[in-house]
Amino acid sequence: FVGKNGACNVAHKNIREQGRFLQDVFTTLVDLKWPHTLLIFTMSFLCSWLLFGMVWWLIAFAHGDLDHSTRLQRSPGEGAVGGSDSFVPCVTSIHSFTSAFLFSIEVQVTIGFGGRMVTEECPAAILVLIVQNIVGLVINAIMLGCIFMKTSQAHRRAETLIFSKHAVIALREGKLCFMLRVGDLRKSMIISATIRMQVVKKTASLEGEVVPLNQIDIQMENPVGGNSIFLVSPLIIYHVIDKNSPLYDISPLNLHHHEDLEIIVILEGVVETTGITTQARTSYLADEILWGQRFVPIVAEEDGRYSVDYSKFGNTVKVPTPSCTARQLEEDKSIM
Repeated sequence: FVGKNGACNVAHKNIREQGRFLQDVFTTLVDLKWPHTLLIFTMSFLCSWLLFGMVWWLIAFAHGDLDHSTRLQRSPGEGAVGGSDSFVPCVTSIHSFTSAFLFSIEVQVTIGFGGRMVTEECPAAILVLIVQNIVGLVINAIMLGCIFMKTSQAHRRAETLIFSKHAVIALREGKLCFMLRVGDLRKSMIISATIRMQVVKKTASLEGEVVPLNQIDIQMENPVGGNSIFLVSPLIIYHVIDKNSPLYDISPLNLHHHEDLEIIVILEGVVETTGITTQARTSYLADEILWGQRFVPIVAEEDGRYSVDYSKFGNTVKVPTPSCTARQLEEDKSIM
């Protein structure tokens, strides 16, 4: 259901209401892959430049700027005689659609007008100038927002939150416990970090209803207490297998026969440097749970500081552990 990298193994098919994605265009753009996002923004700029370039060309054509520019180009010496010096174009130096397209780019990206500029002759040209500037600002704002969100997405920070490759089941304080190790590779902390675990398996109700992915929360214990953890150094998170646990009737003999058993671990917290909430996920299948083993210590005191050896992060060692279920172990203790 959940991979080791935190990706959910779920495929969405036959979604008929595709229009819902367009109702939240910003999130859709952020979720797209980088090539698609860059292509959309490139086409947005090109289309807006071409559209307003056509508008500028139509304004010049309607005002007669193109004809006047052509006459000046063919006979520049006749302007003073014919009185053409008194002619004021809407936009200076617009000779063709190419000139209008270049002027559109200059207006929208504020490169600088140079020899082309809007005059006071045409109020419509001033209105188009204002509209194009607003459109350009909106496109730039959306583009910068998407790029910022894509570069600071929460899953980037989650890549430095690591879980042990295997989980273990062993005795702790005289009780069978399901244990795993979690750590943070960065020095910047995860604020208000919480962790929770779920068992995902196929179940059937008394009425015969089959639930293929039944998610069952399991109670978790950690050295700090509750679900909150202080993730400065790697911690061993454990779940006491008691009568309320879905693992109450699992023994080392039938553990690997539970092919549909999967334990999901979810770590959430706020990134200290950005203030963005991040989530790291992993899961443990039945063959990734080691019975009768314990994690080796990796924290030692050196030169007045605590040193963490991440080369031993997932190392385990065998310890004496009963080969029975937690139910049988509890019944034997009650008899004794």
